[in-house]
Amino acid sequence: MTSKRGRQVRDAEVLGAVDLGSNSFHMVIARYSHGQLVVMDRLRESVRLAAGLDRRNRLSQSSQRRALDCLARFGERLRNLHARRVRVVGTNTLRKARGAGTFCRQASRVLGHPVEIISGIEEARLIYLGVSRSLPRARGRQLVVDIGGGSTEIIQGRGLQPEIMESLYMGCVGLSATAFPDGQLTRRAFRAAREAARLELEPIRVRFLKHPPARVAGASGTIRAVQDVLLALGRGRKGIRPGDLDFLMEIMIKSGHLDDLQLAGLSADRVQVFPGGLAILAEVLSSLDVDRMVVAEGALREGILHDMLGRLADEDARSRTVRALQARFRIDVAQARRVGTLAQKLRREVADQWDLERESAALLLGWSAALHELGLDIAHAHHHYHSAYVLEHADMPGFSREEQRLLATLVRCHRRKFGLETFTPLPSEWRVRALRLTVLLRLAVLFNRGRIGVSVPLLAATASDDTMRLVLPAAWLRDNPLTEADLRREQTHLAAVGIRLTITRRRD
Repeated sequence: MTSKRGRQVRDAEVLGAVDLGSNSFHMVIARYSHGQLVVMDRLRESVRLAAGLDRRNRLSQSSQRRALDCLARFGERLRNLHARRVRVVGTNTLRKARGAGTFCRQASRVLGHPVEIISGIEEARLIYLGVSRSLPRARGRQLVVDIGGGSTEIIQGRGLQPEIMESLYMGCVGLSATAFPDGQLTRRAFRAAREAARLELEPIRVRFLKHPPARVAGASGTIRAVQDVLLALGRGRKGIRPGDLDFLMEIMIKSGHLDDLQLAGLSADRVQVFPGGLAILAEVLSSLDVDRMVVAEGALREGILHDMLGRLADEDARSRTVRALQARFRIDVAQARRVGTLAQKLRREVADQWDLERESAALLLGWSAALHELGLDIAHAHHHYHSAYVLEHADMPGFSREEQRLLATLVRCHRRKFGLETFTPLPSEWRVRALRLTVLLRLAVLFNRGRIGVSVPLLAATASDDTMRLVLPAAWLRDNPLTEADLRREQTHLAAVGIRLTITRRRD
């Protein structure tokens, strides 16, 4: 597979995807072979991370230890199978957890790969991609449902393209703990659990009822566990129906307690969270008028693998998100392109000296140039603040939370005064690099302030640890006094954050 940028996935290359879910951690390792992904290994461990959250959303030491021990085993398998490209994502529990950054850094060291926390909407997008790739193409719209430990994702789309995405704050771990705290399986408890699920579904159900789907597909642990139990009971061979769930709840109510529950097909590590998941599924089918749900093999981790292939084949979802934001906020695309072109030229000139060779730096600089004027559509005054707020808090398909925070930081600092404290919340490995990228973005914006597309006759750009040197024709600076004045002002702004900008005027 070759991209327009010249990147490619080599035949027999090994890729890995790790899903740090609220109930279970999953890993899938696949080999790219003749245009297809061939699964080499799958691992799943019940970690129950969500159960380790206290009332202040702090992860207990025991839950962190279980998680890190699991990831050590995952890391060993990734190394043994020589997985070259690996993406690791954290979902709802890590979105909620206080101090998640510290845990993610420990997890990254154990795994040997960075951990990124993704938004609920990004999780929904990847689930939809994984499900769609694992099923025959639907004739018309399809609805995808995934009930996880801490959240439930509901997505409607056509083909491989999601159209409506929702991530609800309800999952099998949380609802099982609140509705069935003592393990009693009563009719009243199921009624309360379904009512809680119905309240979460009510605000979004109309959006999904407007266009009835041709197919409804379920994915991941809860739904697959329900299917396994139904098959063991001789039901559900053509999909899950509302009547099947009523039948299953009756069996559970008759058993009376989780300790006495005997269901063939239900694994021991799923028992404690099964009642809440079943209640959510029953209410999803009822609220969304679903009469049959098929169960897909693919889910979040398969979506991650296919998304990685997309990024390498110039089908990066992040690029589509950037273009959509440019259109939505009426960004001057020509100006963004001018700024981006010069910013990347400067980066290439100083990449060796400032450690900006890696692709992640080039992508971040390109995105920031493309979106640095987003806030102008809100208000001209302080538009860099408006831009940064939107970029940090918006749902941006394809982007991790860390990428959005980095992007927002560069855009926030692309004009006027700024301080080093702005970079303190960033991961330690990115602070210096982000400051340097900010310098390049600021200079590219400065030279293009006239918005007329005049090329800058930059003769040379070099850098050292805390110095940026530009060489420009003396005659050009004489003919552009406003730019020269801007450069003098920029020297002052950069000096305040420890960067020395020097301008050398070269005579013709």
